[in-house]
Formats: sequence, C-alpha cells, structure tokens
Amino acid sequence: MQQEKTGKEKYILKNRKMILSTLWIFVLTNMLYADVLSLMDPTSPIRMVMTGTPMPSGGLIAGAVLMETAIIMILLPHFLSYKLNKWITTFVCALNILAVVVGGHGTYYILFASIEVMCMLFILWLSWQNPDGKGAKGN
Repeated sequence: MQQEKTGKEKYILKNRKMILSTLWIFVLTNMLYADVLSLMDPTSPIRMVMTGTPMPSGGLIAGAVLMETAIIMILLPHFLSYKLNKWITTFVCALNILAVVVGGHGTYYILFASIEVMCMLFILWLSWQNPDGKGAKGN
C-alpha cells in the first residue's frame, strides 16, 4: 500500500517537465564550467589540445555530439510522452555519466563530476516516476 504524497512530492510530479529542464540546465552549467577550469589546468587533456597536442580524428565532433545530447534534454521533456522521455533520459544520462566519470582529473573536476553525476541520477529517478505519482510501474 502506497503512502499519500506530500505537497512537495505532488508539486514535483505535476511540474516534472519544468523541473527536468531546469536540472539539465544545472548539469550543463556544471559541465561547461568544469571545462573552462580545465583550460587553466596545465595537465588537463583539454589544455594540452589547446596548446598544440594533436586531437584524435573526430574528437571535436564526438565532444559536440556528447554536449548536444545534454542540451537537447532541456527541450525534449516538454515534447515527448512520459514513456519515450524516460527511455531517452536513461540513454542520455548513462552516456553523460560515463563521459563525466572518465573525462577528467583533479580535485576541482572531482567536485564538478560528483555534482553532475548526482544530479543526473536524480533526473533519471524523476523521469522514471509515473506522472500519477505511483512509482515506475505502468506505462
């Protein structure tokens, strides 16, 4: 038997699309700022490329595609059905969490990566909650 939802829980479920978009903006802001700080880190792979180390073929397009997956998630929750959104969110979160976990080094990066991963896990959890508030069962 499921407990009655609190006012806060009802608000989150009712406004899920806006909250998901806002959380993706938060994740992207953290990703971008971590990349900016990486430019200042002399041991960062991003900095090494900026100072002349050759980039692997397709490196820029791979990075662009990765960032676009997160950027598009700002808009998609507003247009996709609940069922399609939860599966696309699962794929995008898995891809971006993998990239964040293997993507950098340094104390500053660990801080950003931890925040990004925790937020994406919350996004994932929220996207799997049914709009009627009954958990992941159903469509």
